[in-house]
Amino acid sequence: MKKTLNLRSIAAQTVEQVVEQGQSLSQILPAMQLKVAEKDRALLQALCFGVLRTLPQLEWFVQQLMSRPMTGKQRTVHYLILVGLYQLLYTRIPPHAALAETVEGAVAIKRHAFKGVINGVLRQFQRQQDALLAAAEKDESHYLHPKWLLQRLKKAWPTQWQAIVDANNQSPPMWLRVNRQYHTREEWLKLLEDSGLTGQACQKYPDAVLLDTPVPVQRLPGFDKGWVTVQDASAQGCVDLLDPQDGEFILDLCAAPGGKTTHILERAPKAKVMAVDVDTQRIKRIHENLERLNMQAEVKQGDGRHPQQWCEGAKFDRILLDAPCSATGVIRRHPDIKWLRRDRDIPELVTLQKEIIDAIWPYLKSGGTLLYATCSILPDENSEQIRTFLSHHADASLVETGDEKMPGRQNLPLVDGGDGFFYAKLIKR
Repeated sequence: MKKTLNLRSIAAQTVEQVVEQGQSLSQILPAMQLKVAEKDRALLQALCFGVLRTLPQLEWFVQQLMSRPMTGKQRTVHYLILVGLYQLLYTRIPPHAALAETVEGAVAIKRHAFKGVINGVLRQFQRQQDALLAAAEKDESHYLHPKWLLQRLKKAWPTQWQAIVDANNQSPPMWLRVNRQYHTREEWLKLLEDSGLTGQACQKYPDAVLLDTPVPVQRLPGFDKGWVTVQDASAQGCVDLLDPQDGEFILDLCAAPGGKTTHILERAPKAKVMAVDVDTQRIKRIHENLERLNMQAEVKQGDGRHPQQWCEGAKFDRILLDAPCSATGVIRRHPDIKWLRRDRDIPELVTLQKEIIDAIWPYLKSGGTLLYATCSILPDENSEQIRTFLSHHADASLVETGDEKMPGRQNLPLVDGGDGFFYAKLIKR
């Protein structure tokens, strides 16, 4: 039998790779999970997500408890201490077990000499926990966001930023999209109830269901048959606004992993759909999603800034541009975003978005619809981007969403609602 490694040390190394090396948690976690027993994989995921969600607070505690920081080759020990603190603060793991397993993690990473340090810091935290928590409430670290992002949120949403931060700090709700090719939403909700689970129909989006309690997808009625897909309610709003019709030629640009491509085909099964993404690895996910739902689309690898290289002169009735963005609206699903993004990234993303929308606009037919969407809540990428676009394109008009001052529709993340998402529906005159 293959020996599995210490779970806490694996969690520490995973978080270290995200924070110190800029690795995406969703990309590195699956390989890390293979290093632990199958029954422990959910716990590993919970620890990694939890530490990244609460990182500023945990770092603040370490600063109070240690006279000098761990540097160089000892950084993994630092992250092991963070994993220990997270367990003591936020999990139901018995403190003695959390302590013992975390200290043992030092052996797994060949840092035997630091067992005493880890044990001492964690026990000191236990003794001072109440006082430390009270002091932490007075420090900005308790918002659990980097300073640059807090500043941007306060500026953009002066009366709502705290509600946004609160929503970002929660575990996300589990939203589903019912495939209307098989059942109405009401029919599928009855099947859900028959299976011993409960969910609520969303008033805003006609295919969306909010599960009362998240469950593994295998427990969802007909998931393997394509009856239902996991997709946030706000993301479903893209196809509601796009309003695809049978017989149309539709482009899903920046399409990976394919959730919106398949939603278009559920709504308009006789449409011709081209799905394009720049990332070869993520394109595999588009194929997987199409295959699971038994759907056909033309899938291409291509850069949205250079449509002439893959478009072959075609023009589209509708274009869905889910533009690359800061992803600041989906932080609760991907807490590593807070540590992978930098303030300097925002102007670069704004430039990239502008290049893509300017490049693809000529490929929209006269009278056609382009839906610009992001999972960002920063105006630079959203309303300001669209205001600039409208000022430079006399043949573009905004419909249904917003006004000239603040064009587009902005969803903010809500604790029991959808993710943060922006939409602007543009018609070519």
